Amino acid sequence: MLRSRICLALTPFLTASLFAANPTADLESRRKALNALLDEQWEYSMRHNPIFASTLGDKRYNDQIDDFSQEAIEADLEHERQFIPRLEAIDTMGFPDQEVLNKLLMIRDMRMDLAGARFKSWEMPVSQQGGVHLFLPQLANILPFDTVKDYDDYITRMKLFPRLFDQNITQMRKGMADGLMPPRMLLEKVATQSAAIANMAPDQSPFLKPFKKFPDSIPEADRARLREAGVAVVRDSINPAYSKFAAFVRDEYAPKGRTEPGVWSLPDGNERYAFRVQESTTTNLTPEEIHQIGLAQVNEIEGRMLQVVNQLGYKDMKSFGVAVKADPRRHPKSRQEILDLYTRYIDTMYTKLPDLFGHLPKGHLDVMPIEEFREKEASTHYLQGTPDGSRKAHVMVNTGDFEHRTTLDIETTAYHEGVPGHHLQIALAQELPELPKFRQQEYYTAYTEGWALYSERLGRKSDTSKIPTATTATWRTTCSVPSASSSTQGSITSTGRASKSSTSFTTTRSSTNRKSSPKPTAIWQILRRR
Repeated sequence: MLRSRICLALTPFLTASLFAANPTADLESRRKALNALLDEQWEYSMRHNPIFASTLGDKRYNDQIDDFSQEAIEADLEHERQFIPRLEAIDTMGFPDQEVLNKLLMIRDMRMDLAGARFKSWEMPVSQQGGVHLFLPQLANILPFDTVKDYDDYITRMKLFPRLFDQNITQMRKGMADGLMPPRMLLEKVATQSAAIANMAPDQSPFLKPFKKFPDSIPEADRARLREAGVAVVRDSINPAYSKFAAFVRDEYAPKGRTEPGVWSLPDGNERYAFRVQESTTTNLTPEEIHQIGLAQVNEIEGRMLQVVNQLGYKDMKSFGVAVKADPRRHPKSRQEILDLYTRYIDTMYTKLPDLFGHLPKGHLDVMPIEEFREKEASTHYLQGTPDGSRKAHVMVNTGDFEHRTTLDIETTAYHEGVPGHHLQIALAQELPELPKFRQQEYYTAYTEGWALYSERLGRKSDTSKIPTATTATWRTTCSVPSASSSTQGSITSTGRASKSSTSFTTTRSSTNRKSSPKPTAIWQILRRR
């Protein structure tokens, strides 16, 4: 017995001695342990975010939907509380710098989730630009439909959509009780959007786009069955769910929407906004400091704008704007003309990329129109492709109301949303095999949008027009930096763009499963990054 106790007492010292004698084995063991944890968390995220998994090309959960119940939200938060100590227990001494960063970023993501949980962002899950009512129909453009199983899984998944609508209504009612309400003027648009989809004939529903034209890989013998099943689920499940949701928003929810648009008018509004600034910039700068940075940038860009318009013979921006509005050459004649211009600018820039960059992404991208059911409130945006390249990235272009648009900003928007903007940064991140999967999908607003803003200027280096570069740069900068210094006076609006998360789809989160703080790192990241 004494001998056994002595052996047990000496075990830690013997183990430490063995590792000291073989430091390489100890280092490799710790590196493997960290990688195993990162893989474990990614798999957890895929299981609990099945729609997000599908958009990344992971088909294992194609017949499932996310759980947006309060129980699931609390379980995810508890999972992160339990997971952080496991990450912190791994000593990264001797690790390569990027692997040290892997640990730090995963811990930061989870801590931000837990810190943001106090604001209950899940209780405000919809807006006129995002939410369950607008995201779900877009799956028809995002998911693959190559096999009969793809269609069957999609039909099974659509049957579950009413549950997701009901869970959203439950969370929205909690928001009403807690004073967490979006602006009424925006919620009225949500009701209109939802009713429009609810009132569509089943065979005209955006959900049934994959059934309009089957790929050659789908046998003729299966097509009629699949089409009939798709129409049935839209008629019997989806349209009634939309009708119920539209009525709830119109009659119960929107009337309680807040009248002041500013974030300051929400409970803990100033703290909520400061948290978003920290989350979006990864800095400890205050909203006022961010605001001052923005003002300086706007002043610099406006100075360049004025120089350009003066060279063109105009005394100020106002007179230039009047001339542009009256010039028929600056207005598109059709939806197709807008798409053609975006395609031309992107294709031209592609030929010049090798002169500007030494490493280019393998994946290309296509230009596509934004679906008509959401184009009134949507802006042109980037939709990333799948990491394996099975689905190309898209620049989704708003072609609606083309008669009242100008072509002035098309060139720089093509650079911003396409190349060398979002596509180079996001596609390259997905193609870096040395990064863990959560970092391939990571999103930081200040970096992602900052790079895209800088990319607009590269047009000048490629002998393109200076005018749209200057004018749209000012617009984007002012959108990115709302009046943070006046938040207590209510000038920060919930649609301000210091953080893009205000319009994100809450039922899917980032690679670290952040239900607590909706961000575009999950589905909304994929759907646009604007």
